[in-house]
Amino acid sequence: MDLGLRGKVALVTAASKGMGKACAMGLAAEGARVAMCARNEGDLKAAVDEVKAASGAEVIGVPADVTKLEQVRTLVGRVKGTLGAPDILIANCGGPPRGYFDEFEDEAWYGAVEVSLMSTVRLIREVLPGMRAKRWGRILTIQSVSVKQPLPELLLSNAVRPGVAGMMKTLAAQLGKENILVNTLCPGRILTDRLLGGLQASGLSREEYLARQGAEVPLGRVGTAEEFANVAVFLASERASYVTGVAIQVDGG
Repeated sequence: MDLGLRGKVALVTAASKGMGKACAMGLAAEGARVAMCARNEGDLKAAVDEVKAASGAEVIGVPADVTKLEQVRTLVGRVKGTLGAPDILIANCGGPPRGYFDEFEDEAWYGAVEVSLMSTVRLIREVLPGMRAKRWGRILTIQSVSVKQPLPELLLSNAVRPGVAGMMKTLAAQLGKENILVNTLCPGRILTDRLLGGLQASGLSREEYLARQGAEVPLGRVGTAEEFANVAVFLASERASYVTGVAIQVDGG
């Protein structure tokens, strides 16, 4: 199936590792021109080189912290100047820390809003004029299954991420007539550094730890970043032309 992505300009944030990098790789493999963003310049360069080598596509890296307004503006400006206005945005950012209610002061709550909500708001604000001019756009945000079902010890994520999904659903209704499609991706247990963060403390081998993580998943295993990216790339494509306003779980059931 030709996904109709050849020549499209895609911006993927938090793209140096995990799901973000897999999304960039998938888009580049389909012929999109991809801008990858991350805070760590060394990690970003390595990821850009990997995606370029594997896909042969035009790929650039732009270091930025998407929780900072001016850096978001600079990021999108550089993408426009190098590749053109983005047709596709995959807004990804690290999640808030784990913890319980009594552990968090106002600063932590504001931080959760900045990282999950405001980073998405600012990125959309910057790319939207270009999409409107073309009357074509795909806006995706990577959130969590906590959008639909709160997860233990993830109080901040459980509180803020559903608000992002609500914003995306509202935007889908507002932008649909302009052929700009807006969707939320809700990953479950995907093999990323974040998932592996508890490996050392568990006292288990990597294989035992992943088996435990996958035990409650109906498919019986943890998903891969590539499996997640397959869904994202489809939703970013021309073939998903009648899919908007959804919060779709990629969680093995």
